[in-house]
Amino acid sequence: MKKENLNTNYGITWCPGCPNYLILESVKQALSNFKHEELCMVTDIGCHGKTFDYLNISGIYGLHGRALPTALGVTLGNPNLNVLAFMGDGALYSEGIGHFIHAGRFNPNLTLIVHDNQSFSLTTGQATPTSQTGFKTKANYPELGEFNNPFNPIRIALASNVSFIARCNARDIKHTAEIIEKAINHRGFSYVEIIQDCIIFNPEMNNKDKMMYKVEDNSDKKIAEKLADEWDYNSKAGKIPLGVLYQEKKSILTDKWPQLSKLENKGVGWVKR
Repeated sequence: MKKENLNTNYGITWCPGCPNYLILESVKQALSNFKHEELCMVTDIGCHGKTFDYLNISGIYGLHGRALPTALGVTLGNPNLNVLAFMGDGALYSEGIGHFIHAGRFNPNLTLIVHDNQSFSLTTGQATPTSQTGFKTKANYPELGEFNNPFNPIRIALASNVSFIARCNARDIKHTAEIIEKAINHRGFSYVEIIQDCIIFNPEMNNKDKMMYKVEDNSDKKIAEKLADEWDYNSKAGKIPLGVLYQEKKSILTDKWPQLSKLENKGVGWVKR
């Protein structure tokens, strides 16, 4: 599919200079290597969610934090689709965290792309579960700041047995596109976290590029755990590994249900069964 066929006529309303523009370009580059009719997307509420308006593929807007169960429903309806779920760190790691953990257990064949800027930016910058300690916002007594330590979602993904775990830098369009394509081609639940700046609401955590470095594709879980611990999401110290941090081949949700396996083998959904 030609990349220009993925464009829409909607005017883009992200802040000028937002890394979401770069992520959108990376997604388009990755999807240009697939057939249009094979693609479907689900998103929820947030700056990331506007990707739905700017990407010309079939899809559904979901509720905040609920993109994953909606994407799972699409996968169950037609296991032959390449389903992508777009979420932000606020949506996924707060009310969506239960869906994330169980997606790791179920291992459905879908790809989750997370825009992580460590703030609820669409609603003017409240703290998320990956915001740094001391992050001051209008919603948490500005003179006090965020009390809690951020958690490490890569660690949570590993503990939940997610079968493909990757991290990217939004500013590296080519590398991000390559990782997204690998995630889509992985048979199972793929989780791609894209580290991006928020140029308006959490500038304290911006410009971490000097901490970032690329790793070779990894299938050793012990190495993945060490990579996960190199950055704590709380400071500008340490290293931030990028690339496929962990990948494992194992049976997927479709394999466990004869009805779904039959649809996959026929190359059809329930409507044409």
